[in-house]
This record gives sequence, C-alpha cells and structure tokens, in this order.
Amino acid sequence: MTYREQERLNLGCRRFSGASGRSIIGACVFIICGLPSIFNPAYAATPSLAERVIEHRLANGLTVLMVERHQTPVVSINITFAVGGMDEQVGQTGLAHLYEHMAFKGTRVVGTTSYENEQPILDELARVGTELDQRQRDLATKGSGARAEERAAIESLQNRLVELQTQASRYVVGNEMALLYQRHGGVGLNASTGKDVTRYMISLPSNRLPLWAAIESDRMANPVLREFYKERGVVMEERRLRNEDSPNGLLFETFTSAAFRAHGYGVPTIGWGSDILSLTPAATEAFFKTHYGPNRATIALVGDINPQDTIALIEQTFGKIPAAPPAPPVVTIEPEQRGERRVEVEFDAEPAIVIGYHKPTLGDSDDDVFDVIDAVLSDGLTSRLHHKLVREKRLAVSVGSDASHPGVRAPNLFVVTATPLAPHTTAEVETAIYEELERLKREPVSSQELEKVLNNLDADLVRGLRSNGGLAAQLSLYQAVAGGWRYILTSRDKVAKVTAADVQRVATQYFIKSNRTVAILVKKHTEKTVAAVPAGEVRP
Repeated sequence: MTYREQERLNLGCRRFSGASGRSIIGACVFIICGLPSIFNPAYAATPSLAERVIEHRLANGLTVLMVERHQTPVVSINITFAVGGMDEQVGQTGLAHLYEHMAFKGTRVVGTTSYENEQPILDELARVGTELDQRQRDLATKGSGARAEERAAIESLQNRLVELQTQASRYVVGNEMALLYQRHGGVGLNASTGKDVTRYMISLPSNRLPLWAAIESDRMANPVLREFYKERGVVMEERRLRNEDSPNGLLFETFTSAAFRAHGYGVPTIGWGSDILSLTPAATEAFFKTHYGPNRATIALVGDINPQDTIALIEQTFGKIPAAPPAPPVVTIEPEQRGERRVEVEFDAEPAIVIGYHKPTLGDSDDDVFDVIDAVLSDGLTSRLHHKLVREKRLAVSVGSDASHPGVRAPNLFVVTATPLAPHTTAEVETAIYEELERLKREPVSSQELEKVLNNLDADLVRGLRSNGGLAAQLSLYQAVAGGWRYILTSRDKVAKVTAADVQRVATQYFIKSNRTVAILVKKHTEKTVAAVPAGEVRP
C-alpha cells in the first residue's frame, strides 16, 4: 500500500473552531485526508526504527507505541481503533462515522455544565426520538392510508423532541474538548473514519501529556451521545453534499457498490441515507461498547517524551478502562467475480470513468507488485497513463490510479480513473487505458523505468515520516490493519524486490475482463455510452 492509497483510507475529516470561529486544525477534504506517507527509509532501511520504537501493552489490551524525538518540546499522538465501515451490520451502515462525530460531543465531565441534570433529558430524548423514527417509518409504508390519529401522534412526538432538545441545549458546552486543547497549545485536532479504522489525532506541548491522557481516557471510557439527532442531521447533510449531489462522490459510490456484492466494502462509509435516519442512540452506544474498547485501540506517541513516564501516565489513566468483549469477526468474503460489471450514473456534469479490478491485500506478495504497477501507470507527469492519455493523445484532462480501494483489511480493488478532454469520449479513454494495461502484459518494464519507479517510491517514503504526526499515524495504522507496526520495516524490502517479470505476471492474472467493474459518469440528457465499445478496442 503506497502513500496515495493510504490517504484514501479515511473519511470524515472534521474541523473545529474556537470562540473566534478560526479553525485550529487546518483544511481537509472528504474521503482524502491529508495524512503523511507510509514509512521513512532513513529508519526503515536500517534496524534503527525497530530499535527506537518502544512497545507496551496494558492488561486491558491497549497497545502503546512510542518513539522519542527531542528536537522540539512537542508530541504528536494518534489513537487508532481497528473498526470502520466494514464492521457494520446490514441496516446500520454509517454507525462508525456517526460515532466519530459523537465522540467530540464530550463526556460526563467535558461538554456539559451538569451531567446529573442533563442525563434524564437525554434518556427521554432517546426514547422519544426512537419512537418517532419508528412511527415515521410505519407512516411511509402506509402512505395515504394512514389514519389521522397516526399523523397527529407523529406531530406530537416531533413537538416533544424539539422541546427536549431545547431543554438539553441549556447544559451543553459546545466544542469544549477542542477549546481545552486549544487553550493548552494543542493543534491538529482531527478524526477520520474509513472502511478499516477510525482515528483520532492531536499534537500538543509535551508538558501537556497529562491533560491529553485525562481527556482521551475519559472519552474512551465515558462518551455521552449529546445532540444526537442534531448531529445525525449533520451527517445526512454531509451525505447529500458529498455523495448524492457530488458527481464524483456518486460515481464512486455506485462503482464500489457494483464491484462488491457481498463484502462490506461495497457500502459507503458514511452509510445509506435510510440507514442513517434509522440510527438510534441505543444502537450507537451498543456499537461503541462492542468496537471501541482499549483492546481494539493503538496509541502511538512520537516526540519529546520520556517513555517510562509516559507508560506510567497511560497505565494510570487508560489502564482503568475495562477491556471490551471480543468483537464479532467479519466473516463475509467477496465471491470471485465471473464477468464484467458495467454501471452508469447520469449527472449534470462532465463525463468520467472508473475502472477497477479485484486484487489481494496486505500480506500477499502480489499486493506489493500492485504498488509498483500503480507507480508505473500514474506516479508523476512522466508516468505511462499521464504521458499517453494527457500529453500525447490529449484524450483526458486527468488520469490516475489507486492500488488499494477502498481499504486494506480485506481484498480490494486496483482502480484507474479518468476525465475525458472534450470532445473525446469515455469510450475513447477506456480503450486507451486498456491499451496501456495490455502493454504491461506484453512488454516487460525496462530496467531503467523500474529503477526510476522504485527510486520515486523511496523518495515518497522519505518525505512521509519526517513529521512526528506522520510516524505516529503509520505506526498506529499498521498495528491496526497489518497485525503489527513492523510491517513498515518489511514492506519496503518486498517492494524493492519486485521484478519486471512480477509486473507482467500480475497484470496478466488480474487485468482481465471477467475481473473488471466499470462505472461511467454520463452527462445528463446525452447519449449513453456505457455499452459503446469501438471496434478496435483492446479487451483484456
């Protein structure tokens, strides 16, 4: 998994503002969150990283990874839970993402002026909201056949919900967690949810570690789902803006759902709209208790720390949290695809195309080969796809690839995306892409090109872990998705051993029609192109 693929594992980057309204974490975009690269050869190429990472495991299962860097009196911290969209059940999609939102609403201490007075109101809110949701679903099934008293009952519940929300709001201290960090020098407060993991990150002065431990251990042990229905509405609006009203968002949602018929990777991390509106405080709390125990968490700290003191602090705070029961395993395996799947999305936007092929994931030797193929095809202005489609033939405005869509805990997809340059069509672009994939099968990558690609991958990796946050992010990520952070040390060596013959073999095995899913964005009111295949098209 390369730098670019790792960046696509995250969803739902959040922004927090203080009283002035000024953001304290900087910009981020939906789906692609600005996380650093995978590993730094300056460490990974030698035993030094293995020697510098200090690992500690608490009795409750919490894993702590530490690296000392004393250049500045700052520490970057990443908490990664091995839970994401793929862990959700049918009918409850979007729970992981919704809980990430709720985790910033505070605890019994943070975010409230009086939890004692607030709690009974929240309990009644949950009861009324759940009944209202059920009655509204029943009404939708009856339609015009619903009785007047049923509609009156719904209206009464709606009024009661608004009344309770007003009462609860009197005790809410908005953004208190973010403001606490801000007042004590914290920066980069953020979170993300993906198919595989949920992550919380912060950087702060190293002498504020006790504050961080107090806040985050409290959040892990005692979250309070305040402003639940308000935040559920925020998520619904987020879905509308990012998936339903966004041509690229809708295209990728449709594409991924077509590629995965059984596995949870086919479900959007943000959830389906009907599922989001059915989520309840009780279901969200149950999901938290199942998946967010310390035994599913990794904390990585990189910076100006004393490991012995840090361990003592974490034992004192996080060590009090009981382990959660073992989470139910994800047992669904995507069946082998036995024929090309083609879908289209009509939208008032310029055409685009997404092509994907099923492939293995982390730990499989072929996954490392796909990292190299990804770089050969789309890493930089001289890459094959960019050179051929954008510069030489001028068929496309942009073209790129991704070797690990939409996650890495399970077999995933190698994806190629492109936007045609008018008046050229998606069919022309599709043909040109297949020609380049066929070339990978037919012609061995030259030693010069392979050497260049491997050097560029190394250069990307060097840039990746220069920051404390970058190293913390990768240590915690690989501990969660690869069974251990030491995957960082082994992956680079495996990629460096990829040969031209490996590229040919993998391209021949996986880039075939029966293993392919194609999604096309069709400009609304134009002739459909999903079935348009030029006579000279190369069909792998």
